[in-house]
Amino acid sequence: MSKLKADVSIIYSGIFSQWNNESDDLPRFLEATVHVPAVIDTEFGFIARIKKAKNQVLTYCIYHPDIPDDNGHIRPPFNGTVYIKENDWRFYLGDCIWAPVSNKQGNWRMTLELNGKIVADKTFKVYLPE
Repeated sequence: MSKLKADVSIIYSGIFSQWNNESDDLPRFLEATVHVPAVIDTEFGFIARIKKAKNQVLTYCIYHPDIPDDNGHIRPPFNGTVYIKENDWRFYLGDCIWAPVSNKQGNWRMTLELNGKIVADKTFKVYLPE
């Protein structure tokens, strides 16, 4: 294990262009904000810059505000893991608004965890526009 301490910082957070998860390209940053309108296909989240952590496992999690699934059950948080590919790596964590927008309002918390510690944490407030 590396003796270097990982350096993680959120470099962009807010609204982004649509993200293609099959591409290596990160979405384009459009607006810095934590207030996100509940409009279908609005992409939001953050890009973190992670240094000195190559080949370590990064755990991500998105906590949704009690959004029900098709059967009416509350969706669990969306989480997973990725291997950090480089010593100076950028990672996008985000989500987008889908129909119906009426149940998407509330706090959406997004976290990154490394070696059992939360290293990035951002909460977005999704609201219904008037």
